[in-house]
Amino acid sequence: MSGALIVSGTDTGIGKTVVAAGLAAALGAYYWKAVQAGIEDGTDAGEAAALGVPAAHILPEAYRLALPASPHLAAEREGVTLEDARLGLPPARPLIVEGAGGLMVPLRRDPPYLMIDLFLRWGAPVLLVARTSLGTINHSLLSIEALRARGIPIAGLLFVGDAHPDNEAVIPAIAGVRSFGRLPHIERLDAASLARTMHDYIDLDGVRAATGLTQ
Repeated sequence: MSGALIVSGTDTGIGKTVVAAGLAAALGAYYWKAVQAGIEDGTDAGEAAALGVPAAHILPEAYRLALPASPHLAAEREGVTLEDARLGLPPARPLIVEGAGGLMVPLRRDPPYLMIDLFLRWGAPVLLVARTSLGTINHSLLSIEALRARGIPIAGLLFVGDAHPDNEAVIPAIAGVRSFGRLPHIERLDAASLARTMHDYIDLDGVRAATGLTQ
């Protein structure tokens, strides 16, 4: 039980920031994104603040890069090398960590270094955010296989999207992992609506117990 939880996803743009912010706010945890790639339209930390995470609980990124692209490319465009020494987990606990993109997104090109390699180094359990829509079975099971192949602990799944009872049942059953529920589409997304929806749809006590997120 590390007191830290990594929020990753089966794809980019899947809703990781909303989930990570919702969990951090609901559990009284700190929020941290190690690498922010793309700042013109705002940052994920800024979105987390707008969604109810107190400013004092938002930790500064290790790297903030301008280009909205894979971290390795955004860093190369700025002549920056993402160094291991700056990518250690902050000591603040409890801690929700948001990954960049999916598991296999590269942080460095040569030698290859992926988000999943960083997750292995951190040693904290991963909560995998998955779509409910077509294609999610393959994407989710492949992601779970990749985590298991590296011995990375899996806290469970959290679905995002419209209800799809079969997909929401078959993925946890085949993979042998726990589902913490489904976050539906929120018509007017703000801190209050996210807090209500997290409370109504997500097994917050389960997340807390499974990952050791205690204050």
